[in-house]
Order: sequence, then structure tokens, then C-alpha cells
Amino acid sequence: MAFDSKSFLKSLTQRPGIYQMFDSAGDILYVGKAKNLKNRVSSYFRNTGLSPKTAALVKRIAQIDVTVTETETEALILEHNLIKQNRPPFNILMRDDKSYPYILLTDQDKWPRLAFHRGAKKSKGTYFGPFPSVYAVRESMGFLQKTFKVRQCEDVFFRNRSRPCLQYQIKRCTAPCVGLVSDEDYAADVNLTRLYLDGKGDKILKQLERDMEKASLELAFEKAAESRDQIAALRQIQAQQVIEKGRGTIDVVAAALSDGQACVHMLYIRQGRILGSRSYYPKAPLAQDIGELLDDFLPLLYLAGGGRPDLPKEILLNTEIESATALSEALVERVQRKIEIKHSVRGFRAKWVELAQRTAEQNLAGKLASKQSQEKRFEALRETLELETVPERLECFDISHSSGEAVVASCVVFDGNGALKSDYRRFNIDGITAGDDYAAMEQAIRRRYTRLMKGEGKLPDILLIDGGKGQIGIAKEVLSDLGVVGVMIIGVAKGTTRKPGLETLILADQNNRVIARPQQAALHLIQQIRDEAHRFAITGHKQRRDKKRRTSPLEGIPGVGPSRRRDILKHFGGIREVQKASVADLMKVPNINKKVADAIYSALYNE
Repeated sequence: MAFDSKSFLKSLTQRPGIYQMFDSAGDILYVGKAKNLKNRVSSYFRNTGLSPKTAALVKRIAQIDVTVTETETEALILEHNLIKQNRPPFNILMRDDKSYPYILLTDQDKWPRLAFHRGAKKSKGTYFGPFPSVYAVRESMGFLQKTFKVRQCEDVFFRNRSRPCLQYQIKRCTAPCVGLVSDEDYAADVNLTRLYLDGKGDKILKQLERDMEKASLELAFEKAAESRDQIAALRQIQAQQVIEKGRGTIDVVAAALSDGQACVHMLYIRQGRILGSRSYYPKAPLAQDIGELLDDFLPLLYLAGGGRPDLPKEILLNTEIESATALSEALVERVQRKIEIKHSVRGFRAKWVELAQRTAEQNLAGKLASKQSQEKRFEALRETLELETVPERLECFDISHSSGEAVVASCVVFDGNGALKSDYRRFNIDGITAGDDYAAMEQAIRRRYTRLMKGEGKLPDILLIDGGKGQIGIAKEVLSDLGVVGVMIIGVAKGTTRKPGLETLILADQNNRVIARPQQAALHLIQQIRDEAHRFAITGHKQRRDKKRRTSPLEGIPGVGPSRRRDILKHFGGIREVQKASVADLMKVPNINKKVADAIYSALYNE
């Protein structure tokens, strides 16, 4: 039954609020906000002027629910929460929802350290950021390490040093762990680091100039030379980062929209320094111009997580947005300070906006070109495989391990837009004979498609297996056991030379028919997917292997907590010496009785 829009609109209020559109199955399609509900909802049901995607939305509407709010600001916050909760298909969705990285300067002891941080802010100290990327954090931390030499090592490593580490030898640390720097000098380095991260470069320069002059007068030429080198390094980094005269804390946001694809580019400016930039590619099915795009995108960006306390003082846009006032009020309410949203600016601010807009347009053009190339590859794959329709979803599995250690299987997913990283999966493989790739592949595929058959995702059109007939046989058997139908299985065999470009395709559902020379574009697509599966598997394997090797053999032993582990390592000097110790030797450690010593000995020797 078609939705009766005329009857619904007659009784609809003109007050602010949000509206939710549902289909006949009761699934939510779209959530929107409005200053005037009647005017906004009426715009969906006009006879002309609707975009194809908006018309497609309207055809599926079976029900509309509205919630009246006191203000437009309340409507904006409620809309954001509902989108985040329900992820409606016709709303703008941010595919990249990773948290921003920060630099943490700890303050729990007299030897603070610098650390990379991402996630919940549970550690005590001062957080500087957010930074647009991990690269930007590492670049800043590298400069600080070379210039002010504040330690960056973990506390466990720091507390158990008896001699300086390599960082001291290469002049990246002053070795407070073994007392090679005084408390006063280290505190001064920490203070300079804090000033730098606060953007007070001029204050640092004045301080360093005073220190250099004082050291020269005292004939402490080594210390004077150190201050001189710090001044030079700081002036160099300032010359690279400062743009004209700006000293504000500003986010510059510019959007570009073309052929249903969107790009939002951001410049992060803190105290006149560009910390970096970041591009987003949100799905924006209904946006008809960049104003509508930013109107929906910015609340998702700035209201996530309840609003960040480190929001900029100004947000500069490349166009006017309808909800600027409401968004500004919502942010003020969250962080208890004024935040201005502007689109008409002059001088160096206008240049920043122009730079961000040009970058957004260039990035979008590159993405569209890549999409067109991807579409050609998918079409070439269809022709190579002699399919009636172009495949929409491809999955590929790969296995990675080191002589059977820390086995990890990867599953990557591609569609017409490229890599669908939100659907990637890794599987830690256990309970198999070391080096048995067949068993590893069987376990990974079974775990993956058991979940899919339970409705936890979509089945692919094509399943790619990096291997020959043996791996294909495993995949066929698993999918048959699980009752999976309609999935084409293709093995990608490297051949005797194992050279890229000489692969053959083996089609499992056509009596292992071999395609020795697939179309070049189709082969490039398969190579891209296979290489991505290989990369994803190797990354997971290295992480699992390194985690295992970082884990102390003493962990998990009953009666041996962090305090006792620390006492044991301090007593013997390292884990190798612990592994050589007898039960009697272990009992010499304070607070280690025979029962605990026996448990340690048995665990280390797997008795």
C-alpha cells in the first residue's frame, strides 16, 4: 500500500524536530532534521525536481515518524544520535570512524615520557592533538626526540635499565633511567616539550636564547652548542609549518561533489602550524550540493563521542550551511566555550579554504578516475569468466605464518568501488599441524561462511583462493558442507615461474577449467585483490607473532603477578637467566616460596 503523503502532511506541525522514514518491512531508510517539519517533509513529495536517488527513497516510504523538539539544536543532536545508532542507508555514513591519534605527555612521576595514544584517555597526563594521522604524530615525536630528548620508552623498560639504551647512544634521550641527567635539566626539557606542543614556539626560542647566552658566559660551551642546535632545529620546523601570520586554532573543511561521489578535505591548523590534513569519502546518497553534504557531514564529525574538548575555536567552510547556527550552539553546549563556523573569510584564511577546496576536488577526481578503471576491470572479469552479469562482490583468502608459528588467515572484500575494508576479516588459526596450509585454509573458510550463513554479512559472487587444485578442493568441500550455493570458486595459481602476470585461473564449478590467459584488465583486478589479501594476512601474522614474543613466559603462571614478575626479572637480570634457574634459585627471590617456585619451574619447562 502506497504511503498517503497528502493526509500525513495535512496534520504535520511546523515546529522543529526530526523525521524518520521507514519501508514496508519496518526498516529505517532515512533520518532528517528540520527547522520546519512540514516544509521539509513536503519537499520530498513535490511533483518535479527530485533527484533520482531521492525519488528512489520516496518510492520505498511506507511510514514516517516525527519527533518534535524545542529548538533546531536539539533536533540536530537527536538526528546525529539516531544516525549513529541505526546507520540508515540513505543517510551520509562515514566509512572511516577510527579515533584520532594524540601525543600523551605523562605526569605520574618525576620522569615524564612522550607516548603515542589512540582510544579512551585513561592514562594520567596531558593529551595534545588531535592529529590527522599517525604519520603526523610520528613526525612530531621524532622532532621532539631529536630536539628535547624526553624519553619515549615504556615504563617497564625504563624501570629495569641498568645501563643506557641505544636512544642515548644516538642522542635521542638523556638517559634519566640511569641518572645521566639531573632532575632540573630533565624538567626543563619536559617544559620545552610542553611549550612546543602548546604551539608556543616563540617563547621556546626566547628561553633557548637566554640559556645559550648564560652557558656562554659561564664558559659551558657544550651546553651553549646544544641550545644553539635546538634553536636551529626549531626555526627550521617553524619555517616549514607556519603559514603567513595565523596563530589560531582552526579546522578548515572543504567539500567536493561529483557523479554521486563526495570528498571532504580537512586542514588541521593549531597555533599557526598545519599539523596535517585528512580526506573523507562519505556516502552521500541524497546530497545535491556541497552545502547539503556538509550540513549532514559536520554533525557526524564533531558531535561523535559527545563532542571533543579539544575542538578548534573556528571552523572554516567553503560554502554556507543551513545548520551552522544550530551546530555551533550544540558544540558550545558540549565544550562550554564559543566555536565559530564561518564560510566567508579573507586574507590567509581564504587561502586556507581555497587550498582545502582544491585538494578536495583533486582527490575526488582521482577517486572517480580510479572508480572508472575499477569498473572496466570488473567488466573484463565478466568477459573472461563468460558471466551473464558483472560480479558485484569478490572475496579472497590467504594464509601467512613463519614455519607454522602464529598462523593467520585473511579475508579481503572488494566491490565496484574498490576495497571494502569494513568487511575485512582476520582469523587466528589454532589446533592444526604446523605448516599445514590446507587445514588453515579449511578452518578460515569454515569460520567465515558459518557466520555468513547465520546472516552476519553478504555472500560474495566470487571466492578467490590463492592456490591450485588442492586449495580449491578444500573450499568446495567446506561450502558444500555448509550448504552455500551460488558462489563461484576460482583458484589463482602462480605457475612454475611464480612471476606476476603469468598466473592462471582455475574454475572449480566447471570441472577445474583453466584460463591460462585472462584479459589483462581482469588479471590486474585479481592480482590487486590477491596482493591485498597477502598484505592483510602478513600484517596480522606479524602482529600476532610480535605479541607472542613480547609476552613474558612468566605471565599466566598462578601466583605470579606484575609485582613478583618485576622482582624475579630484577633478581636474575632477564628472562634467559630465569629459564636457567633451578627451583632452589627461584626461592632466593623475595616473596617466592616453594609452591610458587615449583609453578614457575613447571611452566617454563612445560612440565
